[in-house]
Amino acid sequence: MHPLVAAFLLGIVAGMRAFTAPAVLVWFTRGGIAGIILAILALTEYFTDLLPNVPARTSLPSLIARVVAGGVVGYIIAGAGGLVASLIGVLAGAYGGLRLRLWLIARVGPIAAGLAESAAALLVAAYAVKHL
Repeated sequence: MHPLVAAFLLGIVAGMRAFTAPAVLVWFTRGGIAGIILAILALTEYFTDLLPNVPARTSLPSLIARVVAGGVVGYIIAGAGGLVASLIGVLAGAYGGLRLRLWLIARVGPIAAGLAESAAALLVAAYAVKHL
């Protein structure tokens, strides 16, 4: 997979779940304590995302965290081009993911929708990193 495509996909993931893209990248490429810490943060985010009082991913603090996480991952993978590709992906993941989540909530309920979105983010991130 071309690094710019991987950066875009990981940007989408960061738009959906801020810690998943960096956690998967570090876990698969470096491991160690940093990988463990990021994995714990990602798992914590999966849990807290299911709570009803969590701010929207498009609120300013949440969006900034997603932009930073996605931008760093994109830059690591493919330099300045990866940064741009990832930031486009972050916006697509944050806003498109929100629309998809609301659609899923109407059909399967909030818990199942949140779990499905977390699983999708994890699978896409693992695929992108594995095929770099």
